[in-house]
Amino acid sequence: MTTTTSPDAARPAGATTSTGPAAPAPWSALVNAALLGTERRQPPVAVRPGQGAAAALLDAAAVSTVRRRAALRPAPAGERPAPAPADPRPVLPPAARRRLALLLADRGGSGGGSRRGTAPDLTELLPQWLAAANGHGYRAPEALLPALLDAARARTDLRPAALALAGPRALWLARLNDAWKFVLRGSGGPAEPSAAADPGRVRRLWEEGLFAERVALLTALRRRDPREGLELLVTTWATERAEDRLLFLDSLRDTLAATDEPFLEQALSDRSRNVRATAAELLSTLPGSALAARMARRAHAHVSADRSADPAVIVVEAPHECDAGMQRDGVAPKPPSGRGERSWWLGQLVDAAPLEGWCERFAGRTPAAIVALPVADDWRTELHDAWCRAAVRQRNAEWARALLGAPAAPAQDAEVAPAGSSRDLTKLLTVLPADERARWVAEFIAAHGLSDAFRMLGVCAVPWAEPLGRSVVDALDIARDAGSYPWSFSGVMGLAERCLDPAAADRLDMLTAVTDEPEGASPGSGGYWAEAFQRLVGTLRLRATMRDELAPPSGDPDGRSAR
Repeated sequence: MTTTTSPDAARPAGATTSTGPAAPAPWSALVNAALLGTERRQPPVAVRPGQGAAAALLDAAAVSTVRRRAALRPAPAGERPAPAPADPRPVLPPAARRRLALLLADRGGSGGGSRRGTAPDLTELLPQWLAAANGHGYRAPEALLPALLDAARARTDLRPAALALAGPRALWLARLNDAWKFVLRGSGGPAEPSAAADPGRVRRLWEEGLFAERVALLTALRRRDPREGLELLVTTWATERAEDRLLFLDSLRDTLAATDEPFLEQALSDRSRNVRATAAELLSTLPGSALAARMARRAHAHVSADRSADPAVIVVEAPHECDAGMQRDGVAPKPPSGRGERSWWLGQLVDAAPLEGWCERFAGRTPAAIVALPVADDWRTELHDAWCRAAVRQRNAEWARALLGAPAAPAQDAEVAPAGSSRDLTKLLTVLPADERARWVAEFIAAHGLSDAFRMLGVCAVPWAEPLGRSVVDALDIARDAGSYPWSFSGVMGLAERCLDPAAADRLDMLTAVTDEPEGASPGSGGYWAEAFQRLVGTLRLRATMRDELAPPSGDPDGRSAR
């Protein structure tokens, strides 16, 4: 039997026909031939005279690869990002812009090692620089925004000031880079919406905006009209996540008003324990609230004065149970480990009761006179601790002053407590006006030295007002004369670098010289102290330079010519 075939049927793929080039062999056919080998399978390509089958196969594969790549269809273009929002604030002056670049470039620090040398620590100056720049109302240069957001990602303490300087463009950039997604959940940093925004835009932003935008919107509305902001929050309160309800509730703290009471009373029944506790805390800071009155009645029922004693004695009878009403009003029934139930319940009642009510309860005595009264049955510490928490929560300076006592009192009477304790002098100090706070800490240092004053210094206004600055420097000089190593006071020295008035640099020059070491001093301490004071003076002068760099040009108080 004879089979007739077309001449083209036996021609390998890729060969030239009388009408032009043949269609290229499929890529799968080339791969199969390569896998099986040209000795077992004739490659589906034209083999030129003198060319081996394997070389022809490789040539065809190379041509096919180029052809396939050249013919690829491009992927559909992604949606172009919306333009960055406008930021009308003035840009930084050129010198301040260069300074910010240096501070951000050095944010990793100068490396390890216990000896810092005399160079200022730029990393620790960045927060102060950001605060000063925001105080002038500047915006960050566009080119430095990525580095600024990277710094804020690495250091949570920088975030509020860094995001404020970055402005609305921080949110715009955060949508384009997952590394900065913390901005989308932050609060208080990106620019607040205008208080004059139209109602439709406000509603749309509240329902569709990112969490940071919603918090900023609520804050802006609350500052204009607390009732308006609360009405907006109520519209979606029931559908918010528990963690968002908690943060929204906490954002009401700075603008708390009597009109918030009904909403907060409802929040006492919230399904989230943290939301309930925060609502109770906020209500307790409203002295006229129903919750404050209920807590006062409970607390006064357990604390009274025994007038038959001379002098009068405070008598305490702690509660025997934590009923449902107490729990709804924020009293946690289960005490922490090592704490008795009754003292735990009593403390919560007293620190939620309005402090003004105790003066009436104790026959018109002043807070100082009440604090001075003896307390029976070893309840003094528990009662005074609760009053301390109440003074901090209610921002009552008169009670804080009474509980602090005299700064020059013996240390055992001052009852210096560790961080986190309810009997924390540092927390009480935050209630006092800034100038009074500085005077109190200065007198405390003069009487007790620096060992117990570090945390107190951290809550004093910057730059330190006199006599606080002089008191700190005098205490450091005394420590040097005693022959101690300066790194024993490295924390205080670091605070002094950031908080002393830069104007003090010239009068501190005398401390930069190496002095003779006293007998029994630590070896080499004189040189180390001189180095530490040189760094202090250098840092103060750098801070003065940074302050001058941020100042608007002469005759332009708003800095508009820096655009």
